[in-house]
Amino acid sequence: MRLAAAALAAMLVAAAAASSAATFRWSSQGDFLTADPHAQNEGINNLIAYHVYERLTARDRGLRLVPSLATSWEQVNATTWRFHLRKGVKFHDGTPFTADDVVFSVERAQLPSSNFKTFATAIGKPRRVDDHTVEFATPGPTPILLEYVNAIMIMSKAWALGNGAAKPQDFKNAEDTFSSRNANGTGPYRFVSWEPEVKTVLRKNPEWWGIAAGRFEGNVDEMVYRPIKSDATRMAALVSGEIDFVLDPPLQDVVRLKASPQVRIIEGPENRVIFLVMEQTRDELKYGNVKGRNPLKDLRVRQALYAAIDVEAIRSQVMRGQSAPTGSMVPSRISSPASVEPRLLPYDAARARKLLAEAGFPQGFETQLLCPNNRYVNDERICTALAAMFARIGVKVSLVLMPRAQFFQKVDLTDFAMHLYGWGGAPTDPGLVLGPILHSFDGKGKGDFNSGRFRDAELDRLIEASDVEMDAAKRSALMEQALQRARSNAYTIPLHRQMIPWAARKGVTVFHRPDNFVEMTWVRVD
Repeated sequence: MRLAAAALAAMLVAAAAASSAATFRWSSQGDFLTADPHAQNEGINNLIAYHVYERLTARDRGLRLVPSLATSWEQVNATTWRFHLRKGVKFHDGTPFTADDVVFSVERAQLPSSNFKTFATAIGKPRRVDDHTVEFATPGPTPILLEYVNAIMIMSKAWALGNGAAKPQDFKNAEDTFSSRNANGTGPYRFVSWEPEVKTVLRKNPEWWGIAAGRFEGNVDEMVYRPIKSDATRMAALVSGEIDFVLDPPLQDVVRLKASPQVRIIEGPENRVIFLVMEQTRDELKYGNVKGRNPLKDLRVRQALYAAIDVEAIRSQVMRGQSAPTGSMVPSRISSPASVEPRLLPYDAARARKLLAEAGFPQGFETQLLCPNNRYVNDERICTALAAMFARIGVKVSLVLMPRAQFFQKVDLTDFAMHLYGWGGAPTDPGLVLGPILHSFDGKGKGDFNSGRFRDAELDRLIEASDVEMDAAKRSALMEQALQRARSNAYTIPLHRQMIPWAARKGVTVFHRPDNFVEMTWVRVD
């Protein structure tokens, strides 16, 4: 009788779970780019991929690092870290997860075609100790090693090698690979299908270790992501109930949507800074009318562009108040030194024209501005406003707008003169900006996202010193010096930090995090 009662109880629980299971249909303006977990470090792509491929650590609601595929870790000595791996975990194809998969994944993420090598390289050399223990021998003391580890998704070594996926897809050159179209992780959702520009489908993994650990708090059995470029179409689908959630409602509609009984607006700041990049390595400006010279290598020209930008007009008119102007390159306001927050130069068109004349361009010049039209909040409108502001000082830019996939390919190939960019996410440490964005490109991981390709030996020295400084106060001082040097040289032009509103239909519960990440295991659809 006891066995029968237990069986009946289990059946009732299973039936209740099945009845509450739901499909979560959501949208934003840009598409999923690739299923390869090391090919493209981009927001929407990571958001979806993190549900299929796990990392050794994860983030809680407060963005704190918590155990995931690793249950614990310790620093053995100044340059060695040991991670203890979770036992009993299986990949979606049924193969067991072991230390071999961690070693393979880190080494794969360090390869040239990886878009994560700036983080993977900092982890150092991985070594298998036993089936469930792995060590990392870092190049030097690494105060934020856990942040680097959190960036690397873990693949099955057997699956990757068996399907010709030993190397990451070369995304920038539009390579098509098995791993760009298929996926096999350990995460809470399995990759079902991807129809480019149509939809991506994930389905709940009933064997996920996190279910038994109580980490599956929501009721989403299936996730369907639909990219919808048109703001009007995307929001109409939400209001009608065709979709449940929009990651990026158009700012001009937020006030109206707040009054709708069918929609709930969830607002908060995002850890992301939006900035302008200028190509500073070529001796002749690409996409312009200046021959034999690159104006963007001249500090006075960069200062002129800076002074030409009315960032308050962008905040009030373009962003509808949903941005926080800044002079800092640090995505999170709470970890940005106060000394780098003020903008380097105020808006002053007359001063900008004077700086251009001093640099030898009294009549200005012509160039190009490359921008995505479906990646950042109001990106197309921001770039249209920038083009108009630059025109006032004689810099005539041809505006090139394209979807995120093509945009990031051109950026990775440095095929531009200037472009809009954004950087941010869960980590708040300034070191996650300095190494990837502001260090010179060395081809080994440093400066991988320094698309302007500026080089400054003293800036590199400060960044490299901060990378290995374990004393928190000394490290903070070094990072502040580095950020000040980048700021005073106007190597980039920061604009603002984004404010992120989400829109959900009535009956949908989501948790808003400042990394703009929707954790599906926390979502409930009633």
